Amino acid sequence: MAENNTLEIVKAAASAAMSRRAQDGIILDLRELDCFTDFFAIFSGVSDIQVEGISQAVLEELETNWEQRPWHQEGERKADWILLDYVDFVVHVFLAERRAYYNLERLWAEAGRIELPELEMPAHLESASEDALENKVDPDGVLVFGDTEEDVPEE
Repeated sequence: MAENNTLEIVKAAASAAMSRRAQDGIILDLRELDCFTDFFAIFSGVSDIQVEGISQAVLEELETNWEQRPWHQEGERKADWILLDYVDFVVHVFLAERRAYYNLERLWAEAGRIELPELEMPAHLESASEDALENKVDPDGVLVFGDTEEDVPEE
């Protein structure tokens, strides 16, 4: 992959992750370091379901629009840390507490950082999100992590 093209693909992966409400997204630029890859893209989710959804969005975006498939994948079974290795870059999707424990940003502190702007949520999704918080379900209709069906009010 050409170096500039790789950065564009990593940014597309980040955009796909952010579209699934990934938190604290960052791209670490490892090109100046003697490293096995050029970039790390790191994201957090609040539940194992969200972590899976974020990684699925990245997989779909890169396969559909960039004809990229990961060379290696790990973590789908437990979904507290999913790793998608595309050789020239690696996507990490963590549960927030797992990310804090491993703290890749500290381990790779010498790497350059490509900050990702917070994406504005469309108005129709913003209002659905507010309604979901009141009713303890997410906008997609899935129970909020930790709740049971008895905790969710009848419609």
